[in-house]
Amino acid sequence: MSTQTLEKTPAADVLDIRPLQPTIGAEIHGLDLSQPLSDAQREALRAAVVRHKVVFFRDQTLTPETQAAFAAQFGPLYTHPTTTVSKQAEPDLSPIHKIAAVDNARYDKLAKARRIKPGEAYHSDTSWRLVPTWGAVLAAVDLPPVGGDTIWVDAHLAYEGLPQDIKDRLEGRYVTHDFRAALAAAGHDYPVVAHPVERPHRETGEKILWVNFTQNPQILGLSLEESEELLEAVLVQYKRPEFQVRFSWQPGSVAFWDNRGAVHYAVRNYGDYPRLLNRVLIADEPLWADL
Repeated sequence: MSTQTLEKTPAADVLDIRPLQPTIGAEIHGLDLSQPLSDAQREALRAAVVRHKVVFFRDQTLTPETQAAFAAQFGPLYTHPTTTVSKQAEPDLSPIHKIAAVDNARYDKLAKARRIKPGEAYHSDTSWRLVPTWGAVLAAVDLPPVGGDTIWVDAHLAYEGLPQDIKDRLEGRYVTHDFRAALAAAGHDYPVVAHPVERPHRETGEKILWVNFTQNPQILGLSLEESEELLEAVLVQYKRPEFQVRFSWQPGSVAFWDNRGAVHYAVRNYGDYPRLLNRVLIADEPLWADL
């Protein structure tokens, strides 16, 4: 279905979309994600993801294979370089990466090395790449009885809410995304990448705040003191509840988000329960301007 056709046939006419917040988050009902989508459903769902930044589904029955098949309808699947054999949800299905609570101790060690303070690990997946993945699909596997929510932030609304003087100071600035330590631990390497702090969304053109607080961010061309001051201003925006949607996982829950329009944060308030979700990433199309 073309963009022109979609304009005449809004996503809401094809899907049962129930917004959770004014600009971010919506639940979609009436779809069985284990079955192939029609062309109209696929295009409407992609439009809904771009518009709402993240959409949620309940009561789904997905295997790793059907999760991968669902995501593949929206682009090539990307295998994260840290997806070792032990991290694969199924053998020979490398794009499905287990997001496991048992890894928290290792992440805590890396967080200390990166000086990540508790409650500040807002991030977007693969922002360390020159061309980050555009989409992500996360499916519940084993959940604690309570807790373990995930928060997504409307990164465009976060930008719009900045004071004008902060916008002026951020204009034209780049911020580093350094994932080398985690990649090295998995036997890989990638240079430090810098993206614009105010990064235009590749489809909507909206300005978004593009900072990954898990990857040693530093705003280039400024003193460390001024960089930290401006990064703190960004973090304050991410933490504002009016820019967020918070999702409570249940068995059968699935989240599908636009990795370019939202940042997210996993709430780790479930003790030592072995929480487990499966994630698959969808690659974005490289553009000449990215290379």
